[in-house]
Amino acid sequence: MTYESTTKNQTLLKRVHAFVREALSDNETDFTTGSINRALGLLAIPMMLEMAMEAVFAVVDIAFVSRLGTNAIAAVGLTEALITVLYALAIGLGMGVTAMISRRIGARDPVAAAYVMGQAIWVGAAISIIIAVLGVVYAADLLSMMGASEGVISEGKGFTAMLLGGNASILYLFLLNAGFRGAGDAPVALRSLILANGLNIILDPCLIFGLGPFPELGVTGAAVATTIGRSVGVAYLFWYLFAGKGRLQFQLNNLAISPELIGRMIRISAGGIGQFLIATSSWIAIIRVVALYGSAPIAAYTIAIRLIEFVFLPAWGLGNAAATLVGQNLGAARPDRAEKSVWVASRYNVIFMTVLGSIFIVLAPEIVGMFTDDAEILSYGVSCLRIMGLGYPMYAVGMIVIQALNGAGDTRTPSILNFIVFWLLQIPLAYWLATGVGFGPNGVFMAIIISESVLTILGVLVFRRGNWRTEQV
Repeated sequence: MTYESTTKNQTLLKRVHAFVREALSDNETDFTTGSINRALGLLAIPMMLEMAMEAVFAVVDIAFVSRLGTNAIAAVGLTEALITVLYALAIGLGMGVTAMISRRIGARDPVAAAYVMGQAIWVGAAISIIIAVLGVVYAADLLSMMGASEGVISEGKGFTAMLLGGNASILYLFLLNAGFRGAGDAPVALRSLILANGLNIILDPCLIFGLGPFPELGVTGAAVATTIGRSVGVAYLFWYLFAGKGRLQFQLNNLAISPELIGRMIRISAGGIGQFLIATSSWIAIIRVVALYGSAPIAAYTIAIRLIEFVFLPAWGLGNAAATLVGQNLGAARPDRAEKSVWVASRYNVIFMTVLGSIFIVLAPEIVGMFTDDAEILSYGVSCLRIMGLGYPMYAVGMIVIQALNGAGDTRTPSILNFIVFWLLQIPLAYWLATGVGFGPNGVFMAIIISESVLTILGVLVFRRGNWRTEQV
């Protein structure tokens, strides 16, 4: 290697390092002007890392819980299927918050953006109280409804009650982070997840296995650790918000209740909530089909999905970056720049997901083997990773386009697409391939990649029509 090439490499590394540092620090970058690649990178780096932190939550829990046996893993899997309804509410509301705040920040109106965040806080409080009461009282009944055996219910009802009872930590983590992302303050959301994950990683083994002075709570300990970790992350977000830091410049008077703003938020979020309720109810139906074949496929599916989240959630972070760029550029009356941002993000996401998907396909036995040595669970888990990995390039484009529509405030269209793809196609196809054709759980995995690919195709066709450009938020 010549002196000139060495110098160029060192210069490139310094530039990359400086760019990453800028992306991870609080900055006042205007995302409606300048290079789209630069704007996307500054938003995507912290957002992808933030979503990776969400994936860490899932994998850390299952890594420790898997040592407690099949019933414990199944309890986590069934509870996660239930908790996805909460995620649907949180993510759906977050879509409305992101769309409204990003549009106002793009229009140079941070005061109006701060009032949107204030309404989100009240909406989150009302929802979390209702879910907490129902979740604690009916934990065992909910697991039974999901087809859990008596052993799974006995071992897992504490886990379910704890997660649902402490749902405010999940809801506010999503809502507040959605607001900060919409404003362009993505590093704040990342820091909250780092705090939450750090505590969860420390507390998980302590509370599950009773290390040192901690009580041995079994699978329930995983829920306690997760709830404590998330709660600390939420506390940090509230501190940052009420300190008036960042682009929102939040003040106490922004908590004044505005029925008009809440109504608009609910209207925009309804589509987001609807599309995720449709998707997550489909996932619940899917796991019910898997449950027909016993606890081992459920455990395998649970492990595989947690691993897949390592790819999906960071990729979803890139989608969040695209949504913020769409919202802010529409607010700045620059729809062409908004559209170009989506195609740039799609290109990068295809590269990212194809590389990681290929790794999962090739190394599936070794990856799943890190979480279980049960031959049956291993076999189903490897099949799930490999079959679903084939659809990664299609998922990559689909999630960016759908997020772009949501970022524009058009949450209705993805809801309609989800209804067609998940309820009319995925569920019946999964049941038919599993039981009618005789593919068993593998038929379920095939149905997932087929339906997700159809969703991508429909999403691209709708996005190209351009009706999202005139959406009012």
